[in-house]
Amino acid sequence: MALHDSQSKLIAATREDGLGGRLLAMVNAKALADTLGYRFGFAWKPIHDDKFHSVEKVDKIFSADFIEKHWLGETVESLGFDVLGEVAFSRASLDAAAARRRFRGWICNEFEILDHFHGGPQLVQRSETLRGFGFSKTVNQALDAADRCLFPGPIAALHLRSGDIVRGKYRFMLHFSDKVVASTLVKAVASELSSKGLTTLLIGQDRETLEYLRSETGALLGDDLGSAEFADETLKAFFEMRLMARCQKIYAGGSVYASVASTMGDVGLVHPKTLFDGSRAAEMILAELSRHQGDYHPLEAAFGYQTAFLDLEDQINPARARDILEKAHALDPHNDVYPLKIAAAFFRERDYRSGEAVLKALMTRQFEASPAMPLRAIGVLVCRTWRGDVMSKDFESFFAAAAEGHPYAAACSAHILHATFGKVKPALRMIAKSLEAEPANALFKRIKRHIRPLTTPQSGPLAKARLRLWKAGIRI
Repeated sequence: MALHDSQSKLIAATREDGLGGRLLAMVNAKALADTLGYRFGFAWKPIHDDKFHSVEKVDKIFSADFIEKHWLGETVESLGFDVLGEVAFSRASLDAAAARRRFRGWICNEFEILDHFHGGPQLVQRSETLRGFGFSKTVNQALDAADRCLFPGPIAALHLRSGDIVRGKYRFMLHFSDKVVASTLVKAVASELSSKGLTTLLIGQDRETLEYLRSETGALLGDDLGSAEFADETLKAFFEMRLMARCQKIYAGGSVYASVASTMGDVGLVHPKTLFDGSRAAEMILAELSRHQGDYHPLEAAFGYQTAFLDLEDQINPARARDILEKAHALDPHNDVYPLKIAAAFFRERDYRSGEAVLKALMTRQFEASPAMPLRAIGVLVCRTWRGDVMSKDFESFFAAAAEGHPYAAACSAHILHATFGKVKPALRMIAKSLEAEPANALFKRIKRHIRPLTTPQSGPLAKARLRLWKAGIRI
């Protein structure tokens, strides 16, 4: 299969996020490299200062031989590499690029990258690739221990990712919610799986939540099968990953950790919405919270409301939307996405006065706490992820309220025009409306000073490059 010698181009995985994300990128990169006869390499930098992610040094995860053959160092300078993005490519296109260009190879970090490979040859199976990884002795011992576990019968795994999406900064960014199965839905999922003759194996991050759900559903935990014997969190993660890989099916959101387990065992990975659709799941979550909200950690309960809201948002009236959002905000008062969404719900009903009051209270409180620009809430309002603008469906509602003469809605709209669309003059006209209504308002004056072009016609190439990045949502 190898058409290139040892000096051929390199396909490299260089992600710096959590364990699951790195492993999945490595599997994709190595499967592609093995298929085409290119070399495979990976970067690996430990993380020990992140509240929700910890990644051990490379020699704690991989064998000395695997490291010698494939490790490129803690980081890799991207200069000299092309990047494989989510556009169609083929063996012919990569070979042609390799023949005509003097570069080291390709960075291969996208999770769905293999879906974009066309034209043959047949890709090496990802499960085969992962089985060929050279893991360290202790990781292999953890995997072997999981293989020796005796299951009490047919089992389906349910992965409860929590971490930074439920309790960290990503809970402000609604685009990430589908990566998580809300813990407030687990009772319904476990009941449905039981009706199919399957025991639920719960794998998750929050011990207290897992213990509560086991007591309520009779589900198994990793501890019941031996994960408590691993004091090292990395070894425990590999042990539980292999347990999931041995199940008949894995139920999860968009969890990369669950994707690695699915690949490891060549077992189906499905979303709980295959058991019941989103709107039904939302109503189940709301029913669970109406009866047992106090049994959950406040942020777990708030995330349940967030999940239900997102599944119902396009089907329910603004009054019901506000009711769900207000309950979430009461549990998670530091999450600015909730009052912003509440204001937008008022605006949709053309109750501009009430929505304006929500914005005024939020923005005034934050400005009094810190005059730094932009306000924390504005950062949430104009937040952009790789999936797009988090609150894009609400922008028109803010514009409508501004057009009706409401100064705080106009101030928000000025930020949207400036930060999201890069329109400086319209943003200045919008904040001028705010100042026309309240000429002495210190917040509005500060926002006006904040709205300025990032480049001028005389700007150099560096500033212009910064502007291009800025328009793409990348802040440097």
